[in-house]
Amino acid sequence: MGERRFVVELIKPSHYDDDGYVIQWLRSWIPSNSLACLYAITQDVAARRALGPDVAFEVHAYDECHTVIPVKRIIRRIRGADAGLVCLVGVQSNQFPRAVDIARQFRAAGIQVAIGGFHVSGCLAMLPELPPDIAAARDLGIALFAGEAEGRLEEVLDDALAGRLKPIYNYMNDLPGLQRQVTPFLPIEIIRRYSETLGAFDAGRGCPFQCSFCTIINVQGRKSRWRDADDVEALVRANLAQGVYRFFITDDNFARNRNWEAIFDRLIRMREEEGRTLNFIIQVDTLCHRIPNFVEKAARAGCARVFIGLENINPDNLLAAKKKQNRVHEYRQLFLEWRRHKVITYAGYIIGFANDTPDRVARDIATVQRELPVDLLEFFILTPLPGSADHKQLYTDRAWMDPDMNKYDLEHVTAHHPAMSDPEWQSLYARAFDLYYSPEHIERIFRRAKASGIKPVRLVNHVLQFYFTFRQEKVHPLQGGFFRRKLRSQRRAGLPRENPLVFYPRRVWEVADTHIRLAAFYWFLHRIRKQVERDPLPYHDPALLLPVETELRRGAVVDKQEAAAAA
Repeated sequence: MGERRFVVELIKPSHYDDDGYVIQWLRSWIPSNSLACLYAITQDVAARRALGPDVAFEVHAYDECHTVIPVKRIIRRIRGADAGLVCLVGVQSNQFPRAVDIARQFRAAGIQVAIGGFHVSGCLAMLPELPPDIAAARDLGIALFAGEAEGRLEEVLDDALAGRLKPIYNYMNDLPGLQRQVTPFLPIEIIRRYSETLGAFDAGRGCPFQCSFCTIINVQGRKSRWRDADDVEALVRANLAQGVYRFFITDDNFARNRNWEAIFDRLIRMREEEGRTLNFIIQVDTLCHRIPNFVEKAARAGCARVFIGLENINPDNLLAAKKKQNRVHEYRQLFLEWRRHKVITYAGYIIGFANDTPDRVARDIATVQRELPVDLLEFFILTPLPGSADHKQLYTDRAWMDPDMNKYDLEHVTAHHPAMSDPEWQSLYARAFDLYYSPEHIERIFRRAKASGIKPVRLVNHVLQFYFTFRQEKVHPLQGGFFRRKLRSQRRAGLPRENPLVFYPRRVWEVADTHIRLAAFYWFLHRIRKQVERDPLPYHDPALLLPVETELRRGAVVDKQEAAAAA
């Protein structure tokens, strides 16, 4: 009786494909830690009655990568309450156009809207003025939030409750510590919409390195900020209680989390002493194997897959990107250490450094196939992401950059290359997937897995996801999922709504064609896997041998690179 009803709607937007349709799936692969953080912080503000004893919160969360946003229902719900706020959370540069299109619908209905995430935070951190797209959003009456929400969101919610949102909330110079903060959490009905019922949380933020293409160091800082082991254990147990035992730990570089060992020790105890079932994916740098006990404890704690920022094998390129921590001569040792503990390895590879040409990239991919025992390689186009030093330099130099933020997804050419035309660069990116995932190398991946004691069947779905998603759905695997949704009504603002007699027959054909090709490719992988598993002969591969230090420094990986001696 007498309570004021306050509705908070949290939306993690997707972005548009090349035809202007929202990239959305029945079940998406990558969970949103930003959504989990904002949901938990908002629930904490509600539970503490921080906005007053008479304020009753109603909180809803959506990830557009797997959920159609019920815009009309949200508008009705907020209009029926005393106050409301729509928050578009974790918005990356490529998602900003879609976020504004969603926000525009709510603003037209008089609903308060705020946008936060890496695009707003990175631009406010690195640029002397608001770029046109962010300024246009502000002029629509959308509040802009830069920084992290821990300890700050309460002010935004209080202003929204009073109907007096500020145009900009800038906390970039005041990043919070993570000890004793509210930990990320999403209810099971949302997590079930991700593949494998996969949860997400960050155990720390920040990275000490200076990679010029990276936005993390300018948005989250270069100082390691970490969560206490008690907090990580509590959030893991809360998820286990609702049936979630797979996690994506979203730290950009977990190896530089200063509290990694205490966190691993807690997870090890839960697995080995309590018999808990849990596993996770982490991201690390190429020197993580040098940290005593890191790889071993990661495996014991439940690390099933690890993503490694390989980026390139050309020392000139790494030096130009200020990625001095990547030491090419240690790459093989790094991958072998993870293989020894039966952990599947992913690596990111960037195409478009100044020294890259089609011939050099093809040669370097062949070198990786032959010399490095990495399981899965995913390719990216070197992109001047807003918030990075590369973007700031091009902005300062007034160099051309594509004005369409939707293309800043690491899949599209958005700046000019000194040695390649834009179409040549774009074509090379697509060709890289074909070169690496050749039938011969897929068989080699399976054979290396078997020789290392890793069941080849563990790799079948990963190869299917990483290669087939890109070739068939024309999106990067990290944006992938199961069964692509494409709604005629969800098209980018400014593009016409297609005639249903054109749209629906084409869509039926797309779905049929995709699943026929999917079945054929799966059968192809299945036959290779069975052939490898039945082969009684031991498999020998130079990439599975650890050379002595002098061979590492003078071996095939390094000798084939220009400027290797200097590196």
